[in-house]
Amino acid sequence: MQHFIGTYECKADAKGRIMLPVALKKQLAQNINEQFVLKRAVFNSCLEVYPIKEWEAMMEKVNQLNRFNKKNNDFIRRFTAGVRVVEVDQTGRLLIPKDLVIHAGISKEVVISSAVNILEIWDKGLYEEAISDATVDFGALAEEVMGDKDGDQLS
Repeated sequence: MQHFIGTYECKADAKGRIMLPVALKKQLAQNINEQFVLKRAVFNSCLEVYPIKEWEAMMEKVNQLNRFNKKNNDFIRRFTAGVRVVEVDQTGRLLIPKDLVIHAGISKEVVISSAVNILEIWDKGLYEEAISDATVDFGALAEEVMGDKDGDQLS
């Protein structure tokens, strides 16, 4: 599993193409010639970019759901809505399909942010709003998510 590091500002052109920053291309070097999966985020107005191996691992989990359960079918339908296989072109650009550009509210200014083993693509204004909103309770959230029952950090 690859872990990404960093937050990068870049621009989208009128066709929805984003030139990946050099520092990010270096992190993607082992996967740059492979396909990626681009999808709508579950909780935010952004897009998620999965290296194909990460997507396949996610689909292994999803495929274990009982499809005779309506909630599972509804989840699968919503989770995979708008999913696209994309590639980084030879000049280092990623083309975002128009419907996903609209869904994420992407304008010219874009932020690509690492989210452990995937990348998030945000409109810069929406990213700044999300980060600002998240900082209000971040200390309590960090304690709840990363602290164990004794209040110690997880190792």
